[in-house]
Amino acid sequence: MSNSSSPSLPLILGVTGASGLIYAVRALKFLLEADHAIELVASKSTYMVWQAEHQIRMPVEPVQQEQFWRQQAGVETGGKLRCHPWGDVGANIASGSFRTMGMVVMPCSMSTVGKLAAGLSADLLERAADVQLKEGRKLVIVPRETPFSLIHLRNLTTLTEAGARIVPAIPAWYHQPQTIEDLVDFVIARALDQFGLDCVPMKRWQGRGIGESEPIDL
Repeated sequence: MSNSSSPSLPLILGVTGASGLIYAVRALKFLLEADHAIELVASKSTYMVWQAEHQIRMPVEPVQQEQFWRQQAGVETGGKLRCHPWGDVGANIASGSFRTMGMVVMPCSMSTVGKLAAGLSADLLERAADVQLKEGRKLVIVPRETPFSLIHLRNLTTLTEAGARIVPAIPAWYHQPQTIEDLVDFVIARALDQFGLDCVPMKRWQGRGIGESEPIDL
């Protein structure tokens, strides 16, 4: 499935050091296959998570990193992908004058949530997210943490009040998932729905018609 009208503006994909890199990899796969333009920035801690979760070393140099992400996503060609070093605060996505459709941070750590809620921009990912808020563009946060502390909840509330959308990494079961990828893809689809992007093959809820309800065996 792909979006019939591929937007001209790029989408920023931010990847933090939260556990669950599969969310970023699968999201990138679907976006590139649908021929979208992606500006990707991974935080410094993402490098350590790749090593810890997958025993893989993520390249630092942008061109090599693009090849790395395409390899992980299984999409050698298609779409447009540009990777940015986490410390390059002079990159295009650090400025509000660079037009984008918005940004999704997936997965998003609670450390990043806290910094964004406080208006702190210590690296390019945080700066790019802050730009989306100040420009009134869409910022979608996919937090990957459990349980949430009161501090986490307050920070997420602050971001919501500032205009961000919170799409927690909580899958559903009404689409009858059969694999881990099915559960992951549900979350990705709901996150990309916030941008009007429909590029994830997923069985969506259609409701039941009159007389179609199934009896419940009690």
